[in-house]
Amino acid sequence: MTDSAVVGSLSAPHWGDPRHTAAIACWSVSASPVYLDAATAAPMHPVARQALLAAFDDGWADPGKLYSQARRARQLLDAAREATAQTLGVRADELSFTSSGTTAAHGAVLGGLAGRRRVGPTLVHSAIEHSAVLHAAERHVAAGGVANPVPVDRLGRLDLAAWSDAVRAPGVALAALITASHEVGTVQPVAEAAAACADAGVPLYVDAAQSVGRVPLPAGWSVLTASAHKWGGPPGVGLLAVRKGTRWESPWPADEREGGRTPGSVNLPAVVAAAASLRAAAADAAAEETRLAPLVDRIRARVPAEVPDVEVVGDPVLRLPHLVTFSCLYVDGEALLHALDRRGFAVSSGSSCTSSTLRPSHVLEAMGVLSHGNVRVSLHRETTEADVERFLAELPGIVAGLRAEAGVVGL
Repeated sequence: MTDSAVVGSLSAPHWGDPRHTAAIACWSVSASPVYLDAATAAPMHPVARQALLAAFDDGWADPGKLYSQARRARQLLDAAREATAQTLGVRADELSFTSSGTTAAHGAVLGGLAGRRRVGPTLVHSAIEHSAVLHAAERHVAAGGVANPVPVDRLGRLDLAAWSDAVRAPGVALAALITASHEVGTVQPVAEAAAACADAGVPLYVDAAQSVGRVPLPAGWSVLTASAHKWGGPPGVGLLAVRKGTRWESPWPADEREGGRTPGSVNLPAVVAAAASLRAAAADAAAEETRLAPLVDRIRARVPAEVPDVEVVGDPVLRLPHLVTFSCLYVDGEALLHALDRRGFAVSSGSSCTSSTLRPSHVLEAMGVLSHGNVRVSLHRETTEADVERFLAELPGIVAGLRAEAGVVGL
């Protein structure tokens, strides 16, 4: 298979695997399981499967060496980088592959702060950033830096006035804003936030993990990260893009690979698969948005109509097309996820609340919305209307059963 064929292949087996049937038989459902957690990890795209297998044959050598096998590996890496850069709208030499989206986010934050340490010690970020960004902020603060969170409204949308004031303050080295909430789907006003940063001379880092391969990327950013398994690529591949002219310094020990931005050898077969699947996902993004958005609208409308005391959270209009989150009063979130799993539904929770910590999601907390009994449903290219209808048909009974077990009746 040629390099272009590896990066652009378009067919492979369906995600479903008959080997899982033995495990499924143990569940208390007769129908096939329904996976509704694409915001965590989308099922692997058929293109990714084919490219991954093909790249194993030629992508095992070190692309930094000079012998023939290494040159072949280098060709694959260069082709994957070029294809990914074209999809993102960046230069190939602005893009590095990392070992994960989390590693990319850590590098974006800590590297952006290191590159502008002479400007000041302050990181400005929204209150609803991904935990990877917040953990990097914690490391920065522990080392003597400053982190200034900016609030959001009840729909999860950034307070632009507060953001503008924050980035104009003295000593701001970097600003960080997620393109769209990974928990509730609200799309952030990145263009407006970027304009405020530009006026203040502050570079903007955007976590685009939930946007890349699904919706057009906003303009105005200086640093961007993403994660391949969000769009149907393999796990273990992150993207770190640093625009030319941006002051950024790697926070890791020196390494000559990947432009010096991230250490270690890349997983080349996985990188090739990530590039191929990103190109395929981006090509289908508009059609998938048209198909999935009405299904999300159906969930947003029917869940509160058919299940008492439910709050659907996030912006009803300015949102990702594949993601919806709702909270059920009088229901423990962990118990609800387990009950749904027993019925064959794989969903996630926007809340990290567990019986051991009793601590709600920082995103839902920042929004001031109900955090207990929280369910995040995120659709993908294999989600069907029948899957959504089955979920909607079974959810009311599941919630009612859990409430009855807790002694809550008569709703």
